[in-house]
This record gives sequence, C-alpha cells and structure tokens, in this order.
Amino acid sequence: MNTKVIPIASETAPASADATRQRKRKAPKGRRASDAALAAVRELLGTASRQRDMLIEHLHLLQDRYGHLSADHLAALAQEMRLAQTEVYEVATFYHHFDVVREGDAVPPALTVRVCDGLSCEMAGARELLSRLPAILGAQVRVIPAPCIGRCEQAPAVAVGQHPIANATVEAVQSAVKAGRTTHTPKGFIDLKAYEAGGGYALLKSCIAGDHEVEDIVKALADSGLRGLGGAGFPTGRKWSIVRNEPAPRLMAVNIDEGEPGTFKDRVLLEREPHRFLEGMLIAAWAVGIERIYIYLRDEYHGGRAMLEAELARLRKHPPYPGMPEIILRRGAGAYVCGEESAMIESIEGKRGQPRLRPPYVAEVGLFGRPTLEHNMETLYWVREIVERGADWFASQGRHGRKGLRSFSVSGRVKSRACIWRRPASRCASWSTNSARACCPATHSTATCRAAPRAASCRPHWPTCRWISTPCRRTAASSARRRSSCCRSTTARAPWR
Repeated sequence: MNTKVIPIASETAPASADATRQRKRKAPKGRRASDAALAAVRELLGTASRQRDMLIEHLHLLQDRYGHLSADHLAALAQEMRLAQTEVYEVATFYHHFDVVREGDAVPPALTVRVCDGLSCEMAGARELLSRLPAILGAQVRVIPAPCIGRCEQAPAVAVGQHPIANATVEAVQSAVKAGRTTHTPKGFIDLKAYEAGGGYALLKSCIAGDHEVEDIVKALADSGLRGLGGAGFPTGRKWSIVRNEPAPRLMAVNIDEGEPGTFKDRVLLEREPHRFLEGMLIAAWAVGIERIYIYLRDEYHGGRAMLEAELARLRKHPPYPGMPEIILRRGAGAYVCGEESAMIESIEGKRGQPRLRPPYVAEVGLFGRPTLEHNMETLYWVREIVERGADWFASQGRHGRKGLRSFSVSGRVKSRACIWRRPASRCASWSTNSARACCPATHSTATCRAAPRAASCRPHWPTCRWISTPCRRTAASSARRRSSCCRSTTARAPWR
C-alpha cells in the first residue's frame, strides 16, 4: 500500500513566523512620507533634538513655516522622530493653533486674522469686526473667531498673524494687513541691565553666597501666607518643603497659561518686569534643589515669548551665579485646559493636554516622572519682595483675617481702558471699582496708593492698590455707578475666596 507523507502545518509554520518577526521594518506603519517632505522636515529641524517631548515645538516650526500641517509633513515628522503617525496626528489635532490639512482639503490662506470673541471683546464690538472684515480683506486672508487672547483691557482685540491690535477697528486691521505687520515685540519693559542696576538679582546672589539659609526663606514664605496664585491656593512654603524632601533629580514647571476671559495679569507682569519673576523662580530653584526649569507660555503671547527668549539668552550669557539651572521655554498651542497643572505637564512632554488622575500628585510624580515644583508666574513674582520686606509686611496686606496681595484683572465698561491693580486677597467678589484716575503717576512705575477721595463713608472700604498700569478712562455714568457701589458696606457681602 502506497503512503503519502503530508507535512503538518505546525511543523513548518514556526520557521516562517520567526523569519517574519526577525525581518526589521524599514519605516513606520501607515502612510509613507515623500522624499521631498522628509527633506523639508530635516532641513527645518536642523540639529534640534528629536526627543518625544519636542513634538509640539516641531509642529510649531512646520505651522510657522508653511501656515498649515499637511498629511505629508506629519508623516515625515513621525518618521524623523520615530513616532507612530497616530501619536503625531492626535497631538496636532488636539490644539487649536495647528491647522491640519488632510489629503484633498484646501490649504488655508497664508495669513490668519483672529478676532477675539471673549466677553470683553464681544461687548466692545467684536461681532461687527467678524462680519465686516472677511469682505474687506478678501479671500487671501482668513478671518476667524478666537477664544480670549488675554488682552481684555484692549477690547476689541485682534491678532493679525502674531501681531496684536488694541482697540481694533476695521481700518486698523486693514492697515496692519497691508503693511505686513505680523509680529510683535513689547517695548518699555525692564531689561536685564536695568533690572540689575536697580538691585535685581542681589537677593539671589546673597542666597547663593550663604547669607540666607534655605529654612529661613521657606519659613518667610510660609509665615507670609503666600499661596498659589494660579487658582489652587496651596501654601507656597509648604509646597517648597514637600518637593524639597522628594528624591533628586527635581524639576520645576512655571505656568504662564492664563485662558479665562478677563484674565491678563500675567501678560502685563511679564511685559513690564520679567526679571522680577525670573529671580523669584531662581530663588525657588536654589531653595528646593531644582536641576531644570520649564516655562510654559501660552501661544497667544507672541511678543512676550520673543522678549522672554531674548532676556533668557542674556541671562544665560551673564548668569547671576555659576551652575544656574537650565531654563527651557516651551510654547503652548491654544488649549485652555493646559492652564491646569497636570495638563500643562502633559503638554510640556509633547502630548495632548489632558489632566492626570491623582494621586500621585505632581510634587511626587510630575514632569517626566520626577518630583516637580509647579508654580504660577505671579506666585514667583512676589518671592523677592516678601524676603526683602519681610513676611509680616505681606501678611498685613490682607483683610478680614486673610493674608497677602494678588493681582486682579479689572476690565472697564465698553470703550474704556482697564487696569490691573493689587488688592487684598480677601476683597469681596462683587468689588468692581477700578479705583481712581489720579492716585498714581501716569507712568509705568509701581506706586502704592489709595483711591482718590470720594466720600468719607467709603474710605474704610478702599483697597490698598499697587498700580502696574495707567488709570482707566471711564464714562461719567460708570463712574457714578462705581462710586455708589464703593460706598456700600463690604461686610454684608460674601467674602472673596
């Protein structure tokens, strides 16, 4: 009887499967990038790092160069950074300031005009600008509504490319477009030379020299009652102690991503006196033992970013002390949620800005899995003044049993200019007075003052304010309303929290 030997599949399959597994893939799965796109991406990135946390920075480079993110460029970027294309795509589509163009879709115009449709700008006529500008500027310019761009005191605010226009009109926007004004650099700020001439970084140098003990600095902040001024209100001194007790290496993340309508205090502080905040940041780094600092700045503050990059370059060239921690500036991409500390950390790592579950807390497992000291910019702005003037000075500024001062963005009525001023941290939520016209000099210098005289009964309830901008222009009607509101007793209202 003839027999035929039939090979069993299981006897030959393993060899074939092993050979397949051993075969290395030459490129990531999915769309293959064209040689032209790959060459363009490599030329644009140059010698920059290809690490995962640089993804958003590289997406900004492509967006700024080409005005959009094409599918071909995204595939080339994924290949160059050795990432899955889904990782690149999900990050690019998460943030509002990235224009992802799929295959077959039309490319957006080279210039984009963003009209803020926040509350203050809506009241000041943003809707009329949105309806009139597209027809006037033509099809070569894209006009889109944008969430609050942090210029509520300049309502209606418009951004032509990266150039902000205060109290915008159709004529002003049209003029900026024709002239090609698409970038912005703040002027009149206190630079490194002027700051050091006024005693800047002297406190930091004395800390490094051993004239101050870390425990004394931390105790001063704890006694002052300084709390997180980004919204959480966690005691600053306690936060420093917690992170300092965590194992090294420790990192710091500074949050300058304010997205709430009516909030622009960080921008004004940054564009007026950036080194006061930087000195407070470096004192915190010295006290806690920070090895690297990341500053996260919202993308809407283009001029502030250009100015801060220049000042940081000068600071690195002339450091206040040897061995200064590395300072890295990271650029947001238009996501309101990144104002939350853990979402900001996710964004710094090059991911979608999604808040993390707790525990573990950021102080224990934060940026890149390391203990992280996270602060709002304004919190660090007060550090130098608290140490120099003493904890009692800062603590005595509060009202109704609360301690300290903080900055508030106070917007005026339609077509009036708003001011930022200091008020005690216990002032009532309904306190809406912009205070007075003549209490401070009409200069950019800081002055401690009280509101201009109104009525004797009103005087006990005035806040002690520190102006950091010129007084408001207000209508007579609004002035009368605020005068009557100011003279009502504040004790009957719910305390501000």
